[in-house]
Amino acid sequence: MISFSVLIANYNNGKYFKECYNSLMDQTYGNWEVVIIDDASTDDSVEIIQSLIKDNPRFKLYHNSTNQGCGFTKRECIKYAEGEICAFLDPDDALYPQALELTALEFYHRNDIVATYSQMMLCNEYLNPDKIYQGTKQIYNNQFFFNCPIQFAHFFAFKKEVYGKTSGINPKLKNAVDQDLYLKILEHGDIRYIKEPLYLYRLHSNGISQHNAKQSAKESFARVIHEAMKRRGLRKINNKKVPEKFTDSKEIYELLNYQTHKLHRLINKIKVSLNI
Repeated sequence: MISFSVLIANYNNGKYFKECYNSLMDQTYGNWEVVIIDDASTDDSVEIIQSLIKDNPRFKLYHNSTNQGCGFTKRECIKYAEGEICAFLDPDDALYPQALELTALEFYHRNDIVATYSQMMLCNEYLNPDKIYQGTKQIYNNQFFFNCPIQFAHFFAFKKEVYGKTSGINPKLKNAVDQDLYLKILEHGDIRYIKEPLYLYRLHSNGISQHNAKQSAKESFARVIHEAMKRRGLRKINNKKVPEKFTDSKEIYELLNYQTHKLHRLINKIKVSLNI
């Protein structure tokens, strides 16, 4: 059986962790571990987590001595992971019972893929399902894919050996951390889309990616995209010059506007259907 490492970077989400924990215990797939790193929480997260995992050797809990932020903490999670496949789960979210099993099947049947992603269910603050997030689509992966404007998010799982071929998660990032990871992994192979919600995403006022942090996240995402452009050696995109240095997020997003055009999206759909 393929071994999984579920990675959890926690900061002040203790009150939500029990539902996260229960969703892992309910998994239909058996070969997994959980690596948790607490980023110097100021709530009672550590006590809550320890009380839940104390008799379960599948769970490993580590601590940052000082608050380091999302990028640093997620990078540290991967250092401790022993599974062949890694996937991040936020401590305020949860997985559907078949999430690991269905993901493992994709890797089992397709040795050539480096990652998988699925649909995700948007939930209210109490983790009650509301609707499937519509931004997740089947994507055509090439050097011009930047997860913008067509996006995928959770549930993203990737081969640890492939991660080792990248520069890894940027420890200085405070947001757009997942986007940075997606783009780096996808530069090393293809990805499979699981058209089924495997991830329960909680919408609440304390979420790191919600309203008051959206502008900061957009700026960080533009920087991540620009770094990917430079890493891939792209000098022009759609006959427009890629800036040598990052100065303005608007300039980066304008480079990708052509990808919203119907003809471009139709061509990509054809390529996906033909498995080109």
